[in-house]
Amino acid sequence: MQAFCNNNDELHVTQAVTLARQAIGLSEPNPRVGCVLVAADGQVIGQGHTQQAGGPHAEVMALRDAQARGHATRGATAYVALEPCSHHGRTPPCADALVRAEVARVVVVLMDPNPLVAGQGVARLRAAGIAVDVLPADHPQAVAMRELNIGFLSRMVRRRPWVRMKIAASLDGRTALDNGDSQWITAPAARADGQVWRARAGAVLTGIGTALDDDPRLDVRAIEVARQPLRVVLDSRWCLPATARLLAPPGEVLVYGLADESGEAQAAQLALAARGASVAMLPADASGRHLDLASVMADLTARGINELHVEAGARLNAALIEGDWVDEYLLYLAPKLVGPGRGLAALSPLNRMADARTLTFHAVEQVGEDLRILARPAGRADF
Repeated sequence: MQAFCNNNDELHVTQAVTLARQAIGLSEPNPRVGCVLVAADGQVIGQGHTQQAGGPHAEVMALRDAQARGHATRGATAYVALEPCSHHGRTPPCADALVRAEVARVVVVLMDPNPLVAGQGVARLRAAGIAVDVLPADHPQAVAMRELNIGFLSRMVRRRPWVRMKIAASLDGRTALDNGDSQWITAPAARADGQVWRARAGAVLTGIGTALDDDPRLDVRAIEVARQPLRVVLDSRWCLPATARLLAPPGEVLVYGLADESGEAQAAQLALAARGASVAMLPADASGRHLDLASVMADLTARGINELHVEAGARLNAALIEGDWVDEYLLYLAPKLVGPGRGLAALSPLNRMADARTLTFHAVEQVGEDLRILARPAGRADF
Protein backbone atom coordinates (compact mmCIF):
# COMPACT_ATOMS: atom_id res chain seq x y z
CA MET A 1 0.00 0.00 0.00
CA GLN A 2 1.74 3.17 -1.19
CA ALA A 3 -0.53 5.69 0.52
CA PHE A 4 -3.44 5.56 2.90
CA CYS A 5 -6.85 6.41 1.57
CA ASN A 6 -7.81 8.72 4.45
CA ASN A 7 -6.09 10.63 7.18
CA ASN A 8 -7.23 8.30 9.95
CA ASP A 9 -5.59 5.16 8.60
CA GLU A 10 -2.29 5.84 10.36
CA LEU A 11 -4.10 6.23 13.67
CA HIS A 12 -6.06 3.01 13.33
CA VAL A 13 -3.21 0.77 12.19
CA THR A 14 -1.26 2.06 15.19
CA GLN A 15 -4.23 1.18 17.39
CA ALA A 16 -4.31 -2.33 15.91
CA VAL A 17 -0.62 -2.89 16.69
CA THR A 18 -1.06 -1.47 20.19
CA LEU A 19 -3.89 -3.95 20.77
CA ALA A 20 -1.68 -6.76 19.46
CA ARG A 21 0.82 -6.07 22.23
CA GLN A 22 -1.87 -6.97 24.76
CA ALA A 23 -1.67 -10.56 23.48
CA ILE A 24 1.92 -10.95 24.71
CA GLY A 25 2.05 -13.89 27.08
CA LEU A 26 -1.50 -14.89 26.18
CA SER A 27 -1.87 -16.01 22.57
CA GLU A 28 1.07 -18.45 22.18
CA PRO A 29 1.55 -20.37 19.96
CA ASN A 30 -0.69 -18.11 17.89
CA PRO A 31 0.61 -14.73 16.73
CA ARG A 32 -0.09 -11.51 18.60
CA VAL A 33 -2.77 -9.67 16.63
CA GLY A 34 -5.04 -6.68 17.16
CA CYS A 35 -8.06 -5.49 15.19
CA VAL A 36 -9.95 -2.20 15.06
CA LEU A 37 -13.33 -1.76 13.33
CA VAL A 38 -14.19 1.72 12.09
CA ALA A 39 -17.55 2.79 10.67
CA ALA A 40 -17.87 4.84 7.50
CA ASP A 41 -18.28 8.01 9.58
CA GLY A 42 -14.91 7.40 11.28
CA GLN A 43 -16.26 6.13 14.59
CA VAL A 44 -14.44 3.21 16.21
CA ILE A 45 -17.17 0.61 16.72
CA GLY A 46 -15.18 -2.42 17.89
CA GLN A 47 -11.72 -3.59 18.85
CA GLY A 48 -9.99 -6.63 20.24
CA HIS A 49 -6.87 -8.78 20.34
CA THR A 50 -6.12 -12.48 20.05
CA GLN A 51 -7.01 -14.56 23.10
CA GLN A 52 -5.50 -17.79 24.40
CA ALA A 53 -4.96 -20.69 21.98
CA GLY A 54 -8.34 -22.11 21.09
CA GLY A 55 -10.03 -18.82 21.96
CA PRO A 56 -11.22 -16.14 19.55
CA HIS A 57 -8.82 -14.26 17.30
CA ALA A 58 -8.56 -10.48 17.13
CA GLU A 59 -11.08 -10.06 14.31
CA VAL A 60 -13.75 -12.07 16.13
CA MET A 61 -13.11 -10.15 19.35
CA ALA A 62 -13.55 -6.84 17.51
CA LEU A 63 -16.76 -8.05 15.82
CA ARG A 64 -18.13 -9.23 19.16
CA ASP A 65 -17.23 -5.89 20.70
CA ALA A 66 -19.11 -4.04 17.96
CA GLN A 67 -22.14 -6.29 18.40
CA ALA A 68 -22.11 -5.84 22.18
CA ARG A 69 -22.06 -2.07 21.69
CA GLY A 70 -24.98 -2.21 19.29
CA HIS A 71 -23.07 -1.23 16.14
CA ALA A 72 -23.67 -2.61 12.65
CA THR A 73 -20.50 -3.70 10.85
CA ARG A 74 -21.77 -3.45 7.29
CA GLY A 75 -19.63 -1.00 5.32
CA ALA A 76 -17.01 -0.72 8.07
CA THR A 77 -13.22 -0.83 7.67
CA ALA A 78 -11.28 -3.47 9.60
CA TYR A 79 -7.69 -2.63 10.52
CA VAL A 80 -5.99 -5.95 11.22
CA ALA A 81 -2.40 -6.23 12.45
CA LEU A 82 -1.85 -9.57 10.65
CA GLU A 83 -3.49 -11.04 7.57
CA PRO A 84 -6.78 -12.72 8.58
CA CYS A 85 -6.50 -16.49 8.68
CA SER A 86 -8.22 -18.50 5.95
CA HIS A 87 -8.10 -22.01 7.37
CA HIS A 88 -9.90 -24.06 10.00
CA GLY A 89 -7.63 -24.59 12.98
CA ARG A 90 -8.82 -24.44 16.58
CA THR A 91 -11.21 -21.72 15.35
CA PRO A 92 -12.97 -20.99 12.02
CA PRO A 93 -11.34 -18.67 9.45
CA CYS A 94 -11.32 -15.00 10.41
CA ALA A 95 -11.50 -14.00 6.74
CA ASP A 96 -14.91 -15.68 6.57
CA ALA A 97 -16.04 -13.83 9.70
CA LEU A 98 -15.18 -10.50 8.09
CA VAL A 99 -17.01 -11.49 4.92
CA ARG A 100 -20.12 -12.39 6.91
CA ALA A 101 -19.87 -9.08 8.77
CA GLU A 102 -20.07 -7.32 5.36
CA VAL A 103 -17.14 -5.01 6.01
CA ALA A 104 -16.28 -2.89 2.98
CA ARG A 105 -12.53 -2.66 3.43
CA VAL A 106 -9.69 -4.37 5.28
CA VAL A 107 -6.29 -2.81 5.99
CA VAL A 108 -3.62 -5.40 6.75
CA VAL A 109 -0.49 -4.33 8.62
CA LEU A 110 1.56 -7.48 7.94
CA MET A 111 1.04 -10.55 5.76
CA ASP A 112 1.01 -13.96 7.45
CA PRO A 113 3.78 -16.34 6.25
CA ASN A 114 2.00 -19.36 7.73
CA PRO A 115 1.73 -21.77 4.76
CA LEU A 116 -1.91 -22.31 5.72
CA VAL A 117 -2.55 -18.58 5.13
CA ALA A 118 0.22 -16.90 3.08
CA GLY A 119 -1.99 -14.61 0.99
CA GLN A 120 -5.05 -16.83 0.99
CA GLY A 121 -6.79 -14.67 3.58
CA VAL A 122 -6.42 -11.57 1.43
CA ALA A 123 -7.48 -13.52 -1.66
CA ARG A 124 -10.64 -14.73 0.08
CA LEU A 125 -11.55 -11.19 1.13
CA ARG A 126 -11.01 -9.79 -2.35
CA ALA A 127 -13.00 -12.63 -3.91
CA ALA A 128 -15.91 -11.52 -1.73
CA GLY A 129 -15.68 -7.99 -3.11
CA ILE A 130 -13.92 -6.47 -0.09
CA ALA A 131 -11.24 -3.86 -0.79
CA VAL A 132 -7.93 -4.87 0.80
CA ASP A 133 -4.88 -2.67 1.38
CA VAL A 134 -1.60 -4.09 2.68
CA LEU A 135 1.05 -1.88 4.25
CA PRO A 136 4.49 -1.92 2.64
CA ALA A 137 7.02 -4.01 4.53
CA ASP A 138 9.05 -0.95 5.53
CA HIS A 139 6.11 0.90 7.05
CA PRO A 140 6.87 1.61 10.75
CA GLN A 141 3.84 -0.34 11.96
CA ALA A 142 4.67 -3.30 9.71
CA VAL A 143 8.18 -3.26 11.15
CA ALA A 144 6.71 -3.08 14.67
CA MET A 145 4.50 -6.09 13.94
CA ARG A 146 7.49 -8.06 12.67
CA GLU A 147 9.33 -7.36 15.91
CA LEU A 148 6.29 -8.16 18.01
CA ASN A 149 5.82 -11.51 16.25
CA ILE A 150 9.45 -12.30 15.44
CA GLY A 151 9.16 -15.71 17.11
CA PHE A 152 6.00 -16.71 15.23
CA LEU A 153 7.54 -15.58 11.94
CA SER A 154 10.70 -17.53 12.73
CA ARG A 155 8.74 -20.70 13.46
CA MET A 156 6.67 -20.33 10.28
CA VAL A 157 9.52 -19.44 7.91
CA ARG A 158 12.64 -21.05 9.42
CA ARG A 159 10.91 -23.89 11.29
CA ARG A 160 12.72 -22.98 14.51
CA PRO A 161 12.06 -20.69 17.46
CA TRP A 162 13.60 -17.25 17.76
CA VAL A 163 16.33 -17.83 20.36
CA ARG A 164 17.05 -14.96 22.71
CA MET A 165 19.97 -15.35 25.12
CA LYS A 166 19.72 -13.25 28.27
CA ILE A 167 22.92 -12.44 30.16
CA ALA A 168 23.56 -10.15 33.11
CA ALA A 169 27.21 -9.17 33.47
CA SER A 170 29.62 -6.66 34.88
CA LEU A 171 31.30 -4.15 32.62
CA ASP A 172 34.31 -6.45 32.41
CA GLY A 173 32.12 -9.32 31.22
CA ARG A 174 31.71 -11.39 34.38
CA THR A 175 28.44 -13.10 35.23
CA ALA A 176 29.58 -14.22 38.68
CA LEU A 177 32.61 -14.31 40.92
CA ASP A 178 34.90 -17.32 40.86
CA ASN A 179 33.05 -18.68 43.91
CA GLY A 180 29.74 -18.49 42.04
CA ASP A 181 28.35 -15.44 43.85
CA SER A 182 26.23 -13.45 41.40
CA GLN A 183 23.65 -11.67 43.59
CA TRP A 184 23.28 -9.09 42.47
CA ILE A 185 25.25 -7.97 39.44
CA THR A 186 22.45 -5.80 38.11
CA ALA A 187 20.14 -3.42 39.96
CA PRO A 188 16.41 -3.99 40.64
CA ALA A 189 15.20 -2.11 37.54
CA ALA A 190 17.18 -4.34 35.19
CA ARG A 191 16.07 -7.49 37.01
CA ALA A 192 12.44 -6.38 36.69
CA ASP A 193 12.96 -5.66 33.02
CA GLY A 194 14.35 -9.14 32.56
CA GLN A 195 11.11 -10.53 33.95
CA VAL A 196 9.17 -8.72 31.22
CA TRP A 197 11.32 -10.34 28.55
CA ARG A 198 10.96 -13.73 30.21
CA ALA A 199 7.17 -13.30 30.21
CA ARG A 200 6.96 -12.80 26.45
CA ALA A 201 8.72 -16.09 25.72
CA GLY A 202 6.99 -19.37 25.01
CA ALA A 203 9.71 -21.23 26.90
CA VAL A 204 12.66 -20.49 29.19
CA LEU A 205 15.64 -22.80 28.74
CA THR A 206 18.54 -23.58 31.02
CA GLY A 207 21.14 -26.30 31.47
CA ILE A 208 21.63 -28.78 34.25
CA GLY A 209 24.71 -26.91 35.48
CA THR A 210 22.74 -23.76 36.20
CA ALA A 211 19.86 -25.80 37.62
CA LEU A 212 22.21 -27.52 40.11
CA ASP A 213 24.42 -24.52 40.94
CA ASP A 214 21.78 -21.80 41.28
CA ASP A 215 18.55 -23.77 41.86
CA PRO A 216 16.57 -21.10 39.96
CA ARG A 217 12.78 -20.92 39.69
CA LEU A 218 12.76 -19.54 36.13
CA ASP A 219 9.12 -18.50 36.41
CA VAL A 220 7.74 -15.02 35.85
CA ARG A 221 7.46 -13.07 39.09
CA ALA A 222 6.47 -9.58 40.17
CA ILE A 223 4.28 -9.02 37.10
CA GLU A 224 0.87 -10.49 36.38
CA VAL A 225 0.80 -12.96 33.48
CA ALA A 226 -1.97 -14.99 31.90
CA ARG A 227 0.28 -18.01 31.53
CA GLN A 228 3.76 -19.01 32.61
CA PRO A 229 6.31 -19.89 29.93
CA LEU A 230 7.31 -23.53 29.70
CA ARG A 231 10.49 -24.14 31.73
CA VAL A 232 12.95 -26.38 29.87
CA VAL A 233 16.03 -28.09 31.30
CA LEU A 234 18.73 -29.80 29.24
CA ASP A 235 19.74 -32.67 31.51
CA SER A 236 21.60 -35.28 29.46
CA ARG A 237 22.26 -37.66 32.37
CA TRP A 238 19.02 -37.15 34.31
CA CYS A 239 20.67 -35.39 37.24
CA LEU A 240 17.95 -32.86 38.10
CA PRO A 241 16.76 -33.61 41.66
CA ALA A 242 13.05 -33.84 42.35
CA THR A 243 13.57 -31.15 44.99
CA ALA A 244 14.63 -28.51 42.42
CA ARG A 245 12.76 -25.23 42.84
CA LEU A 246 11.94 -24.93 39.17
CA LEU A 247 9.72 -28.01 39.46
CA ALA A 248 7.38 -26.12 41.78
CA PRO A 249 4.23 -24.39 40.48
CA PRO A 250 3.24 -22.25 38.71
CA GLY A 251 3.77 -23.37 35.13
CA GLU A 252 4.87 -26.51 33.32
CA VAL A 253 8.33 -28.06 33.13
CA LEU A 254 9.97 -30.12 30.40
CA VAL A 255 13.21 -32.03 30.99
CA TYR A 256 15.23 -33.32 28.04
CA GLY A 257 17.70 -36.14 28.51
CA LEU A 258 19.49 -38.87 26.60
CA ALA A 259 17.99 -42.31 26.16
CA ASP A 260 19.09 -44.34 29.16
CA GLU A 261 17.53 -47.60 30.35
CA SER A 262 19.53 -47.81 33.57
CA GLY A 263 17.67 -48.10 36.82
CA GLU A 264 19.05 -44.77 38.03
CA ALA A 265 17.84 -42.89 34.96
CA GLN A 266 14.41 -44.47 35.03
CA ALA A 267 14.05 -43.71 38.72
CA ALA A 268 15.01 -40.09 38.09
CA GLN A 269 12.45 -39.81 35.30
CA LEU A 270 9.72 -41.26 37.50
CA ALA A 271 10.63 -38.83 40.29
CA LEU A 272 10.44 -35.88 37.88
CA ALA A 273 7.11 -37.08 36.51
CA ALA A 274 5.80 -37.38 40.06
CA ARG A 275 6.55 -33.68 40.49
CA GLY A 276 4.49 -32.91 37.38
CA ALA A 277 7.34 -32.51 34.90
CA SER A 278 7.27 -33.88 31.37
CA VAL A 279 10.34 -35.86 30.31
CA ALA A 280 11.54 -36.43 26.76
CA MET A 281 14.49 -38.42 25.42
CA LEU A 282 16.43 -37.00 22.50
CA PRO A 283 19.53 -38.16 20.60
CA ALA A 284 23.08 -37.19 21.50
CA ASP A 285 25.33 -34.87 19.55
CA ALA A 286 28.51 -36.02 17.80
CA SER A 287 30.36 -36.27 21.11
CA GLY A 288 27.83 -38.75 22.45
CA ARG A 289 27.81 -36.91 25.78
CA HIS A 290 25.43 -34.01 25.22
CA LEU A 291 21.99 -33.53 23.76
CA ASP A 292 21.81 -32.72 20.07
CA LEU A 293 20.72 -29.07 19.99
CA ALA A 294 19.13 -29.42 16.55
CA SER A 295 16.84 -32.09 17.99
CA VAL A 296 16.02 -29.86 20.95
CA MET A 297 15.05 -26.99 18.63
CA ALA A 298 13.02 -29.27 16.37
CA ASP A 299 11.08 -30.66 19.31
CA LEU A 300 10.39 -27.18 20.73
CA THR A 301 9.22 -26.06 17.29
CA ALA A 302 6.83 -29.01 17.16
CA ARG A 303 5.52 -27.93 20.57
CA GLY A 304 4.67 -24.49 19.18
CA ILE A 305 7.40 -22.48 20.89
CA ASN A 306 7.85 -19.15 19.12
CA GLU A 307 10.35 -17.36 21.34
CA LEU A 308 12.91 -19.35 23.34
CA HIS A 309 14.45 -17.37 26.19
CA VAL A 310 17.81 -18.76 27.33
CA GLU A 311 19.15 -18.20 30.85
CA ALA A 312 22.07 -20.57 31.14
CA GLY A 313 25.71 -20.86 32.12
CA ALA A 314 28.91 -20.37 30.16
CA ARG A 315 29.08 -23.91 28.73
CA LEU A 316 25.55 -24.09 27.33
CA ASN A 317 25.80 -20.48 26.15
CA ALA A 318 28.92 -21.40 24.21
CA ALA A 319 27.31 -24.48 22.67
CA LEU A 320 24.34 -22.43 21.49
CA ILE A 321 26.54 -19.64 20.14
CA GLU A 322 28.99 -21.94 18.36
CA GLY A 323 26.09 -23.92 16.93
CA ASP A 324 24.70 -20.65 15.49
CA TRP A 325 21.43 -21.04 17.37
CA VAL A 326 21.34 -17.61 19.02
CA ASP A 327 19.28 -15.03 17.16
CA GLU A 328 19.40 -12.24 19.71
CA TYR A 329 21.42 -11.30 22.77
CA LEU A 330 19.65 -9.56 25.64
CA LEU A 331 22.61 -8.26 27.60
CA TYR A 332 22.39 -6.27 30.81
CA LEU A 333 25.68 -4.57 31.65
CA ALA A 334 26.18 -3.29 35.18
CA PRO A 335 28.58 -0.39 35.85
CA LYS A 336 30.83 -2.65 37.93
CA LEU A 337 34.31 -4.09 37.58
CA VAL A 338 34.70 -7.35 39.49
CA GLY A 339 37.96 -8.80 38.22
CA PRO A 340 38.40 -12.57 37.95
CA GLY A 341 35.15 -14.48 37.67
CA ARG A 342 32.88 -16.47 35.41
CA GLY A 343 32.54 -15.34 31.81
CA LEU A 344 29.57 -14.93 29.49
CA ALA A 345 30.32 -18.02 27.42
CA ALA A 346 33.09 -20.62 27.34
CA LEU A 347 33.81 -20.09 23.66
CA SER A 348 36.62 -21.88 21.87
CA PRO A 349 39.74 -19.72 21.38
CA LEU A 350 40.30 -17.92 18.08
CA ASN A 351 43.58 -17.42 16.24
CA ARG A 352 42.53 -14.30 14.33
CA MET A 353 40.40 -11.32 15.26
CA ALA A 354 38.88 -11.61 11.79
CA ASP A 355 37.18 -14.83 12.95
CA ALA A 356 35.30 -13.11 15.77
CA ARG A 357 31.52 -13.36 15.63
CA THR A 358 30.24 -9.96 14.61
CA LEU A 359 26.96 -8.60 15.95
CA THR A 360 24.92 -5.51 15.25
CA PHE A 361 23.36 -3.40 17.97
CA HIS A 362 19.60 -3.53 17.52
CA ALA A 363 18.76 -1.37 20.52
CA VAL A 364 20.69 0.17 23.40
CA GLU A 365 18.95 1.70 26.41
CA GLN A 366 19.72 2.52 30.00
CA VAL A 367 17.45 0.68 32.43
CA GLY A 368 17.85 2.09 35.90
CA GLU A 369 21.55 1.96 36.74
CA ASP A 370 22.37 -0.60 34.07
CA LEU A 371 22.65 -0.74 30.30
CA ARG A 372 20.41 -3.02 28.23
CA ILE A 373 21.81 -4.07 24.87
CA LEU A 374 19.90 -6.00 22.21
CA ALA A 375 22.35 -7.36 19.66
CA ARG A 376 21.89 -9.71 16.71
CA PRO A 377 24.09 -11.47 14.18
CA ALA A 378 23.98 -9.41 11.02
CA GLY A 379 20.97 -10.18 8.84
CA ARG A 380 19.48 -12.60 11.36
CA ALA A 381 15.96 -11.19 11.12
CA ASP A 382 15.89 -11.15 7.31
CA PHE A 383 13.20 -13.74 6.76
